[in-house]
Amino acid sequence: MSKYIFNLPDIGEGIAEAEIVKWHIKVGDVVAEDDQLADVMTDKATVEMEAPVSGTITAIAGEEGDIIAIGSMLVEIAVEGEIDPEKLEELEASDNGAENAKADAVTSVQDVDIKEKNTPSEPAVEKQSEAAPAPVETAADTASEASQSEGNKPLATPAVRKRAADLGVDLRQVKAQGEHIRHSDLDAYLNYGSGEGYRPAGASRKREDETIKVIGMRRKIAQNMAESKRHIPHFSYVDEIDMTELEDMRADLNANRGDRPKLTMLPLMIVAICRSLPDFPMLNAIYDDEAGVVTRHGAVHLGMATQTDQGLMVPVLRDAQDMNVWQLATEIGRLAAAARDGTAKAAELSGSTLTLTSLGPLGGVATTPVINRPEVAIIGPNKIVERPVIIDGEIHARKLMNLSISCDHRVVDGYDAASYVQALKHLLETPVLLFAD
Repeated sequence: MSKYIFNLPDIGEGIAEAEIVKWHIKVGDVVAEDDQLADVMTDKATVEMEAPVSGTITAIAGEEGDIIAIGSMLVEIAVEGEIDPEKLEELEASDNGAENAKADAVTSVQDVDIKEKNTPSEPAVEKQSEAAPAPVETAADTASEASQSEGNKPLATPAVRKRAADLGVDLRQVKAQGEHIRHSDLDAYLNYGSGEGYRPAGASRKREDETIKVIGMRRKIAQNMAESKRHIPHFSYVDEIDMTELEDMRADLNANRGDRPKLTMLPLMIVAICRSLPDFPMLNAIYDDEAGVVTRHGAVHLGMATQTDQGLMVPVLRDAQDMNVWQLATEIGRLAAAARDGTAKAAELSGSTLTLTSLGPLGGVATTPVINRPEVAIIGPNKIVERPVIIDGEIHARKLMNLSISCDHRVVDGYDAASYVQALKHLLETPVLLFAD
């Protein structure tokens, strides 16, 4: 038997170290060649590492979240017999198995969004599982409970018994108004009869303390957020926009869309952003503070903050200014889905020049989003609500929305930010201009 040391290979772009974000094996496991060993994350990507030989794992580099240097041991594998010299030479020639790093299956983290969870209205919709049907009390249940009544065990339906267990309530202390303890009896005990005075139902439910290691995407988000707040002097500006006409236009467009995708407010808002940006080039820019250089971009590569299971990511709508609303709707859906299922390519997750972030229906009154460094501005539409508005002395119901913008005060003056929001407001409140040449 011989031992093979699989060192963390050089996975390109001058990376000096990587973080172990997930182990797929443990010491003692038997692996075959090409079995997945671990996922490691660099500043650029998450890469899958595969076993270069078959054998038994005898040592691993560390725990999830540990940082290890390129070229240091990742795993040690005990191999039956001697490794074939040609195989060993092949492994050494491939830089200790660098060919096994599947660079095509990467998820870029360079431009991970660095703010609180502000997501666009389409990607922000989280999957909601259907509520499981409540247990139904049957004659069989009653008979079963009756058969268990010996030893002073109280009679209760399975649903009540489970709820009591979740709440930490001893059902023997609960007084029943009938033969069985019901939810109403449990509520009465929780509120009045526990001997502790009134307390809300469920107050006894208490989560245990948890210590969670911050690793992987969450660690990168934390680092980027800290860097952004540390280096960028933020200021935010908020204004109210009447979205009534635009909402009516959106309804008309959807009613006549045919087989095209259904429009949310996002594509229309992006059209307005792109049409108003040429007069405000200081906003569609990135700032290299080390070199002291601002690059003002002509094309609008719009980042969209998107919530995924791994954390916030920012897929990029490239050349958004060249797309119509239907093309934007299609591309938004495609990029959001790719970000969520991990199939987004590195090029689709980097290179944004301006970011749009929204919580959609959860948007709240106003936001103060954190800038996606090295960009210099981020736009945050908030929730649309219907409110009474006085027009010409009469009260009308209008659909209003607050629009937030955060800017880098080193590059963007407050006057410029306010002027831009006014220009954007004019387009959104007069939506016919979105389609006028």
